[in-house]
Amino acid sequence: MKFFSTGTIVFFSSFLLPSLVMAQNTGANANGTNLTAIPTAVPFLNITPDSRSGAMGEAGVAISPDVNANYWNPAKLAYLESDDDISLSYSPWLRQLVPDISLSYLSYAHKIDNRNSFGAALRYFNYGSIQLTDNNQNNQGTYNPNEFSLNGSFARKFGNELSLGLTAGYIHSNLSNAYFATGSGLQAKAANAISAGVSLFFTKTTQEFGTDAIFSFGTNISNIGTKISYSTGGTQYFLPANLKIGVANTLNLDDYNQITFTLDFNKLLVPTPPITDSNGNIIKGQSDNVSVPTGIFQSFTDAPGGFSEELQEITISPGLEYWYNQLFAIRVGYFYENPNKGGAQYLTLGAGFKYDIFDFDFSYLAASQQNSPLANTLRFSLIANFGGNKNSNKK
Repeated sequence: MKFFSTGTIVFFSSFLLPSLVMAQNTGANANGTNLTAIPTAVPFLNITPDSRSGAMGEAGVAISPDVNANYWNPAKLAYLESDDDISLSYSPWLRQLVPDISLSYLSYAHKIDNRNSFGAALRYFNYGSIQLTDNNQNNQGTYNPNEFSLNGSFARKFGNELSLGLTAGYIHSNLSNAYFATGSGLQAKAANAISAGVSLFFTKTTQEFGTDAIFSFGTNISNIGTKISYSTGGTQYFLPANLKIGVANTLNLDDYNQITFTLDFNKLLVPTPPITDSNGNIIKGQSDNVSVPTGIFQSFTDAPGGFSEELQEITISPGLEYWYNQLFAIRVGYFYENPNKGGAQYLTLGAGFKYDIFDFDFSYLAASQQNSPLANTLRFSLIANFGGNKNSNKK
């Protein structure tokens, strides 16, 4: 259990950013990056929910389809082979800092016909129980801040090698029930937003090194939506609009052995805060007080340090997956984020097991306990595939 005063809760939820609800003690955002990261509201939307991609350095936009494509690349849902797929993932989060934060993710997909599929996903981020006190340290009860998002996606094949996806979502962030009783007259409130996304997936069967292979490319633009506010008449913040681009190459070495190499690049599509003087005048960069469409386009050119800083805003995720007889998998990957833009850097490991219609995946994040609040993060995922050819080589 965490202890905060009522004023502290409102200050963070209304004036800084709700994602910094624990930053006064930890110097970390809710998604595990440090405070040099580009600020957005609801950063939980960009936390990897599933264990398969979590074990491959947070890469998943181009790997072979499964039901968790609802998060990584909804266009891939068109290539699912089962009629109905469902997945449940759970991760204790930031356990190096706080004992009762967690991320839960429920994902479902239905194959309408050979070309069209529908998907839905529920993401729930629980901040645990907070003991509230007033300025005199008198007990004001407990509070359970939380956030969730609900998404629906539609994917359609165009030929045998290309698919496109569209996504719409609703976001609810409830981080404070307190009233900031000062002359500002601002009252903290739950924040709500709607979002949209578009995605693409290309996959082609080919021959490489004398063996069957599959090359895939994917891209996903997600979380494009309305700004979000945590107080009546207060500041509005950008959603973490995001661009993922990735490739994957799968080699079928023989009838029993399969290996996949994947590489993802990721960039936030939100403005970079400018450098200002003591009077608030911009010294370098551009104003981040812009509309959502302007912020998306501006995000490619507005870094105060120029093009070199723009490159620093791209995270890199190489990963590898090995399957034996489509029954057992081992995975490894690495996630790199520039120290000036969040600084999250860690090795990821994991394994997967397939039995009948069920897939069980596990991942472990191996980071320095001194430098990363994400050290020793675990993820667990269970997938069930109903209908269709359940024995096909999906992965």
